[in-house]
Amino acid sequence: MKPELSEAQENYLKLIFQLSEPLEAGQMVSALDLAGELEVKPASVTNMLKRLAGLKLIDYKPYYGARLTSSGEMIALEVLRHHRLLELYLSEVLGFGWEEVHDEAERLEHVISEQLEAKIAEKLGHPTHDPHGDPIPSVELELPENSHRRLLTSLESGTACRIARVTAQDSDTLNMLSRLNLVLKAELHIINQERSGVRLQVQQDRFLLPVELASKIWVEL
Repeated sequence: MKPELSEAQENYLKLIFQLSEPLEAGQMVSALDLAGELEVKPASVTNMLKRLAGLKLIDYKPYYGARLTSSGEMIALEVLRHHRLLELYLSEVLGFGWEEVHDEAERLEHVISEQLEAKIAEKLGHPTHDPHGDPIPSVELELPENSHRRLLTSLESGTACRIARVTAQDSDTLNMLSRLNLVLKAELHIINQERSGVRLQVQQDRFLLPVELASKIWVEL
């Protein structure tokens, strides 16, 4: 039986899942990384992790971090399904920009019913990805296959590719990427990988994309 959780607890589970995605299997998400993402004190994170561990939703080791249990992962995937379906509905049906949908979905993801979730999914044609290219868990809480996607920072010079996913969520970053024409399905050419970033050609423009932005872009060849 699913425990009754607060919005904050659900958000922690969701964030642990998201931060664990690029990690090796079984690797833990550090409390410092969680504190940085949430902009809270490490002591607050530690207290929450202890509570979630008490509910058997995470495995927690002081000084190492946390990873989701199978029960915690199912809850995280359910919240992510709500969130990403809402983002796509806001974008495709209500006309919100991709830089606007995250904050709106954050407010709604914890309160929509399973019936409303099902109606949204049906209205959208049971989609597999949200407006940023993030995978939408299925109703069975399984993620679509995306193993062919690669980080922009991992590609060799001379590679041509297309943007498939942007993991940035804040509106300022997404607006900046839009101004650079770095949006979903944009065609890119890697001129060179440099220590400070990736030198790109997008349409007729050439520029250096800082590594902190390039590391948020996944591409398909």
